[in-house]
Amino acid sequence: MTKQSGKGFLSRRSLIKFGAGTVGAGAITGWLGTNEFAQNFKTQFDDAAVASEPVDKAKSNDITPDQALQRLIDGNKRFVEEKRKHPNQEFARLTEVAQDQNPFAAILGCADSRVTPEIIFDRGIGDLFVVRVAGNISATEDIASQEFGTLVLGAKVLMVLGHERCGAVKAAVTGGDFPGLIGSLVYAIKPAVDASEGKPGDRLENAIKSNILLQTKRLQTSPVIFKLVQQGKLKVVGGYYDLDTGVVSLVS
Repeated sequence: MTKQSGKGFLSRRSLIKFGAGTVGAGAITGWLGTNEFAQNFKTQFDDAAVASEPVDKAKSNDITPDQALQRLIDGNKRFVEEKRKHPNQEFARLTEVAQDQNPFAAILGCADSRVTPEIIFDRGIGDLFVVRVAGNISATEDIASQEFGTLVLGAKVLMVLGHERCGAVKAAVTGGDFPGLIGSLVYAIKPAVDASEGKPGDRLENAIKSNILLQTKRLQTSPVIFKLVQQGKLKVVGGYYDLDTGVVSLVS
């Protein structure tokens, strides 16, 4: 497959170049099913309009966006210092969250096998709403998932988590032809590569961090996510994971 064919696929399915989209109530109801919860969620929308308030979810995420971000930072510090507490990882946690979930944070991370959010942030079952895709790109389905994690489940911080030596970003930097649909990932990342050209420092690291920032902006083309940010109910941030040290640093 060429890069051109990847471009065609992504343009049909993804919010590229900051294109905005909303999920209709009928489509969401179909996804969630026809149970009472789905019907309650449907009432939060008026066609494509954005609900003014998130669904009233339970208490483990009853914190501010800044406090939620600090939980992630503190957990990563414990991980790096080898002082993990393994919160919410006991078997009893299964029954505690079996009927409902209230994650305090949402993560859009790379599918890389070395980057596991629950481990590097020292969290447990039900704490994080995680979407993982190569290159941590914000395609349509990824944004829709994070609308669900933030508006419906009530996550207070949404982090785009990129990482050192990301293979998807490296492919976008080096270019070439790609088999299957891999080219669609490259096409989504290429604007970030272009934006990072000419900056001092390591070319790949610059491109990775530029891609993190690009994807945070794409997430906020969602009216759902943007409104939560405007209301002070959500913080959208970028994070860069160092594979050698385990440290997650904020990207801005």
